[in-house]
This record gives sequence, structure tokens and C-alpha cells, in this order.
Amino acid sequence: MFVVFPFVFIASFRGKVKGGNFIYDVLRLWSWIWLKAVFIFHRNIYEEKPDPSRQYIFVANHISLLDAAIIVEAIRQHFRPLGKIEMKNIPVFGFIYKVCVVMVDRSSATHRAKSVRQLKSVLNKKISILVFPEGTFNLTNEPLKEFYDGAFRIAVETQTPLQPILFLDNYDRMRHQQIFTFTPGRCRTVFLKSIPVEGYTMNDIPQLKSKVFGLMSEKLQAYKASWIQEPAGDKATI
Repeated sequence: MFVVFPFVFIASFRGKVKGGNFIYDVLRLWSWIWLKAVFIFHRNIYEEKPDPSRQYIFVANHISLLDAAIIVEAIRQHFRPLGKIEMKNIPVFGFIYKVCVVMVDRSSATHRAKSVRQLKSVLNKKISILVFPEGTFNLTNEPLKEFYDGAFRIAVETQTPLQPILFLDNYDRMRHQQIFTFTPGRCRTVFLKSIPVEGYTMNDIPQLKSKVFGLMSEKLQAYKASWIQEPAGDKATI
């Protein structure tokens, strides 16, 4: 973070678009170097590769403190994520966070509405966005926790396709319960097939949300994500 900070500080004067895109290029390089230095071997798996000339609303599961470092390496095009406003208070990282992220205070309806407007503005500037529809870490043994409506509402309103992303191994490298659970090893990011939203209306948001939730949940189980546990009653008895 200290190495990246001067570049971010200078780029912050170049404006939200040019400066922001440059910052993400720097962060992507930082992530590539750092991951190799700590022996994390990251690779993308593409069930469908994003078109770099198009805008997407990327929706990803949120399972680890490592997600932030992996995501700038995984997404190979300019984007802006939606993130919790509390993170801006972290020294050094907080400044970088403020200039790179569309922040949201979920406790304030006014602030949530402002964040939605900012995300729409990003899409209008031909830049993709990233939303964790779970809102926070999944602390359960289920594939996903319940989704918020925001990403799906924006997708319908702006007619922007959704591209689900799965983080399969971040939980094994660094668990959300403790920072000092870090272990080297593989980290796979899966890009699922994009989901067009043509024909969907605001009344269809629950249906669209359920469709994406079901697809991501099914694929996490198919790829055998390690935090998923079967209910005791479903295990075979001997």
C-alpha cells in the first residue's frame, strides 16, 4: 500500500475517469507482483470471457479478506466496485479506497440512493461496475447468503448485462474470521456466462435475482467450494 500510495495520490488529480482508470492499472500491477511474492497462484477460469469493449455489472460472492486483492488481478478491464464506507477509515488504505471505490452506507437510505446514482454514472462513462450482492461476508456454511436488490435493479434500469464471478479458493487462503489465517496456494476465479437483462422490468427483479443466486449457488457446489457443508440430516448414515 505504501508503494502504491504516491501513484494513487498523483492520479487522483487527473479526474474520476482517467485518474481512476490509471489507478486500477497500477493496482492490477501491484496485485500481480504481490500475489507472486506471497506464493498465491491465481488463475481465471472462463465459462464465458467478458468482452473488454462492453460494460458489465459484475456480481461476485464475498467470502474472504483476500477478495479485494484478487479482484483487481481477476477483472482485466476498467471497473469500479461498490464498497462499505467504514473501510475509508483504515490508514493509507483508506485514502486509496476513497478514490477507487463507490462507497455506500447501508444504514442510510439517502446514502444508498446516492451510491446507486454514482454507479449509474460510472456505467454511463463506459466503465463496468462490481457489486457484492450479499452485502458483506458470507459467514454461513451455505454457498451464498441472501442477495440485496441493488445490482439487479441497476441492471434492469440501465439494461446492462450481469456477469457472475465466483471466488473459489480465497476462503482457504485467508478466512474472514481471522487475518492471520493466511496460507499460500492456488486461487481460482470463475467467470460464469453473462446474463442479459433485455425484456426484464422492475417487476421482474425478484425473478432475476433468484436466477443469478441459483446459478452462482449451483456452480459453487459444482466446483466444490470448501466452506459449503451439507446439513447433518443429508449425510448418509452408516
